[in-house]
Amino acid sequence: MNSLCSLFNIRFPVIQAGMVWCSGWKLAAAVSNAGGLGLIGSGSMHPGTLREHIRKCKAATVHPFGVNVPLLYPQIEELMAVILEEGVKIVFTSAGNPATWTSKLKEAGIKVVHVVSNTKFAKKAEVSGVDAVVAEGFEAGGHNGREETTTLCLVPMVADAVSIPVIAAGGIGSGRAMLAAFALGAEGVQIGSAFAVAAESSAHPNFKRAVLNAGEGDTKLSMKSLVPIRLLKNEFYEQVEQAERMGASKEELAKLLGKGRAKKGMYEGDLVEGELEIGQVAATLQEIKPAAEILKTIWDDFVATKAKLEKLKL
Repeated sequence: MNSLCSLFNIRFPVIQAGMVWCSGWKLAAAVSNAGGLGLIGSGSMHPGTLREHIRKCKAATVHPFGVNVPLLYPQIEELMAVILEEGVKIVFTSAGNPATWTSKLKEAGIKVVHVVSNTKFAKKAEVSGVDAVVAEGFEAGGHNGREETTTLCLVPMVADAVSIPVIAAGGIGSGRAMLAAFALGAEGVQIGSAFAVAAESSAHPNFKRAVLNAGEGDTKLSMKSLVPIRLLKNEFYEQVEQAERMGASKEELAKLLGKGRAKKGMYEGDLVEGELEIGQVAATLQEIKPAAEILKTIWDDFVATKAKLEKLKL
């Protein structure tokens, strides 16, 4: 059996990314019920909200699910307390030092995975005791690595650098891309953008339509001097670009970003002033579909492409 399927007790080695303002209990439960691993994105939740989502997810699925936790979250102690109290079995950490929490989570019998954007952090994550790492390339939406290393380059480097399973992320929204990730050394994939526009995603319909209307080149990595993040181009993005061209300081960029920009754009549907986080693969997305259908389409494409390659005469 695939190592990640064994690790998480899931049918397909497909993980739904824990995206802020998109990944509530409905999406996580839908993906888990379909045979993948659904993740609740706690980065946009207060501790009490996270507890509510965990309990609702438990009621909606008998299958494994997890929680994604940005380690730089201001209320990290409270979030982790909720996770431990509610008996969550799988935690994906990101944006911070995995050594801070991995041992405590492992002591509680929790499977831990950390998201990395380079081999240096992948090695550190392995030393800290995580069960697997997500190698997330430059194509991904949301917060990204400063190195701007593409998934095609990053995954094999990380796979060669560590002995634990590698999950590929960034630019993966089809079975063909999934198979390519396996050829590069991954044992599973984490998919964000394709699930961000799922019927069960908590993102605003305006945001989903904007993603579906996106074409090639309509996203760009922005705010590199502050916190690199891939955004769908809109008026807010243009404000950031202009500020960076004028040599704005980190403090000025932070003031421009302010608070609640991602919520305004992705959850409330403000396509003008909101922050619209999405990956390059948005250009390939065409319609809003149930998460189960998205996963099945990806898996069927993976199997068909694999069979096609096996028939090639080289």
